[in-house]
Amino acid sequence: MKVSAVSLRTLAMLGAGFALVPQAALAQTSNQPDEGDIIDNADVENTTPVIVVTAQGRAQALADVPVAVSAVSAETLENSGTTDIRELNQVAPSLLVSSTGNEANGSARIRGIGTVGDNPGLESSVAVFVDGVYRSRSGNALSELGPLDRVEILRGPQGTLGGRNASAGLISIYTAPPEFEFGAYGAFTYGNYDAIRVEGGVNAPLSDTIAVRADGVYFERDGFYNDVVNDVRINNRDRYLVRAQALFEPTESLSFRLVGDYSKKDEACCAATFVQTDFAPLARVSPGLDSFARPEPGAPALTSPENPIIPVLLGLGLNPAALNSGTFDRDIYVTPGRSYEGETEDYGVSGELNYDLGFANLTSITGYREYSNFQGSDTDYQQVDLLYRAPNEFGGARSFKTFTQELRLNGTFFDDRIDWLIGGFYANEKLRVQDNLRFGDDYGTFANCRIALAINPALANPAADNCFGANIAAIDGTLTGTPAFGAATPLIIAGINNLAQVRDRGSTGDVYNQKSENFAFFTHNIIHLTDTVDLTLGARYTNETKDFDATFGNDNVFCQQNQALLGGLLAVPSLAGLAGGLLGLTCQGNSTAGLDGVSITDTRDEDEFTGTAILSWKPTPDALVYGSYSRGYKAGGFNLDRSALGAPVTFNPANIDPTVLQFAQETVDAYEVGFKYSKRKWGFSLVGFRQEFSNFQLNTFNGSVFLVQNINGCDADLGGGDRDASATTGRCDPDDVGAGVIAQGIEFETTLNPIRDLGFTLGVTYADTSYEDNLVGNDDGSPLDPALRLLPGDNLSNAPEIVGTTSLTWTPPLGDSGMSGLFFVNARMTDDYNTGSDLLYGKEQDAFVIVNGRVGVTNIGGRFAVEGWVQNLFDVDYTQVAFNTPFVAPQQTFSAYLAEPRTYGITLRGEF
Repeated sequence: MKVSAVSLRTLAMLGAGFALVPQAALAQTSNQPDEGDIIDNADVENTTPVIVVTAQGRAQALADVPVAVSAVSAETLENSGTTDIRELNQVAPSLLVSSTGNEANGSARIRGIGTVGDNPGLESSVAVFVDGVYRSRSGNALSELGPLDRVEILRGPQGTLGGRNASAGLISIYTAPPEFEFGAYGAFTYGNYDAIRVEGGVNAPLSDTIAVRADGVYFERDGFYNDVVNDVRINNRDRYLVRAQALFEPTESLSFRLVGDYSKKDEACCAATFVQTDFAPLARVSPGLDSFARPEPGAPALTSPENPIIPVLLGLGLNPAALNSGTFDRDIYVTPGRSYEGETEDYGVSGELNYDLGFANLTSITGYREYSNFQGSDTDYQQVDLLYRAPNEFGGARSFKTFTQELRLNGTFFDDRIDWLIGGFYANEKLRVQDNLRFGDDYGTFANCRIALAINPALANPAADNCFGANIAAIDGTLTGTPAFGAATPLIIAGINNLAQVRDRGSTGDVYNQKSENFAFFTHNIIHLTDTVDLTLGARYTNETKDFDATFGNDNVFCQQNQALLGGLLAVPSLAGLAGGLLGLTCQGNSTAGLDGVSITDTRDEDEFTGTAILSWKPTPDALVYGSYSRGYKAGGFNLDRSALGAPVTFNPANIDPTVLQFAQETVDAYEVGFKYSKRKWGFSLVGFRQEFSNFQLNTFNGSVFLVQNINGCDADLGGGDRDASATTGRCDPDDVGAGVIAQGIEFETTLNPIRDLGFTLGVTYADTSYEDNLVGNDDGSPLDPALRLLPGDNLSNAPEIVGTTSLTWTPPLGDSGMSGLFFVNARMTDDYNTGSDLLYGKEQDAFVIVNGRVGVTNIGGRFAVEGWVQNLFDVDYTQVAFNTPFVAPQQTFSAYLAEPRTYGITLRGEF
């Protein structure tokens, strides 16, 4: 997508919002304070605090760090209402965090690059760390965070430091640590949707060397969706967090911090609505129209009865109101008795040791975490019972057990001319995925209606179990005297009747286990060539081993029966399409009793060298110029989905090749130039970047199954072979295979503090994150999957070209009482983008602006505050992701996961 009229409108909105402000604060001096310090020179008028970050493995003032990093202070996080990583969208223009069919599926993107989280076999392009400890997937951090010290968002590949490798960026969250002064606090919030949030904690020194801290958060809220059929609310909140810490500082040179936490969620999530023309005015499709071509004007709307699948859904019991409700009415029509209830537990313990050895500083971070989630779902997202997961330990369940150990040793050589750092990282992760995805009670009839529509729409009768009923006479020859399919007609009819019996069939418990071991050795060194010129050199070696096994349980015996009946017809040209359709629907997703009790195993091993080189220059004490190259890496793995084992039409469980589940590691070469300038009252940074991704890991839902494929480019012209419906055209010579995704653009951030009590920030990101024009599936030059034939030359999904964040903070004193006022407002302005990873038309999201605000009075009696707040002030309707409604044909209906509507409330705080 090139700069469009909408992009220009977004620029205009940014200009209009300049007076508002990203909360990515820029440091204002080049001092070298301790990690996490925020230095406020209270005796100097109009001084901006220095924010200290550890982006390069040692404490540095943000303005002196020659990398693209945004640092968000605790005050800004509190003012912006940040309680989990989704709210970071409002404070960092290059970041986008969203969630889809499950809270565990959360996905973070930086500069338009991210990983769809529906398949836990794929690791996150954006790694998340809490107190230096790796969270296995981005969705694991979609929970209450409690009191925070700061957040650092590193943009671009992290291939040297940061523990786990990350190809797009890193989010480091630092919780508020214990202190050697007694203190306690409490906060109570009440908001619309009956939201109640209670937070409290206490900090106490036990001696001169030991301090402890305990924090707790409880949050409940009604859901944003109204399930009309079952009379319940969906997407509610019911969660809590407890965290306890101890800090031991026996000497000035030794400190040890121990952190333990436990959080739990017991919530119904995540529903979706039918996409109507109020969201997707272009998504109108006529019968027979190729869904990959832009629809013709005047074609019927997605949910119009003129689309033949809609009368079938109505005949099977869909409430007509579901087709007349707007996309954002938030009334949903779920199958009676189906549930989105689920449960998430997340807990762990970590210890951080810092020891000044004299000649060097030693840092050790040890962490162990366990995470588990299960979520029921009406997986077809509408009232007709086609697909579901029961809400139990097998219902879309995943669990992680993760142990990590990081060691760093850093110091200086040659009279501080070289700041050296060496280290190692080890991670052991045990992943278990369990699934009980089953066809619903209406599936057999519905699937046969799809067959009837393909033969002759007049034959479809949803009132009949096999959707033909008496109309079968038009096939068996009763009416014409000639069977419609010759001698094969009895086989076809028997196949139809078998398909009709696929009701409440499918998985009885599929189990996937993956053990991953990762170890790395790294070094990161800053060479002070002169007093103003630095050369930074970093390198990392990573070894990754993954052992995989899976065992399947399934009771869909009708798949095997139809394979025996219809397999021979696949070789008959005139019958192959119909026989293939019956087999595909009967065995969809490789659901077959032939897999029952079958086990498979596989392993993969990777070695990768990554690193960075940065040349930086400080022409003045207030300015920094730098240029860098870095190479990043994200591990390959296994597609934890049985549907990827083969095409359901020809799938034979006796000949399973588990290697087809593998996908390759993703690598990126990144180039960056930047300029930072910082003064007491004003500072800014400007960054230009280009990132070239090879073996980009794409996970997309094609309406039936999740498709995982590596994406690469071809230097030769494929003649449109990557844009057609054939799976065999578009092959590339392996010598011509190169990067398939390019992200390039400019990032600008600025802060302005004209007086002590007034602060402005502004951030703008322009990122052209696009697929190359000629695409292939793997680095061996294999053709691109036909379901992805809209990708070549277009922007990635959820990758708007222009995003801006702005904020204003005003805290004026209120007379001589010591009280202060609080006025805070921030905004995020987003250009238009496509929300679907297959880029189908009808999934486009227009440009929008989200404004949040907070007003109040603080320091009442030196202890209390009262604040009113609002999120999404103008109640803007927008979607997180639109997707093909399962089984209802991608060319006919879409569904969408909606973003949150306006919320507001009041918060009372007290400190003691």
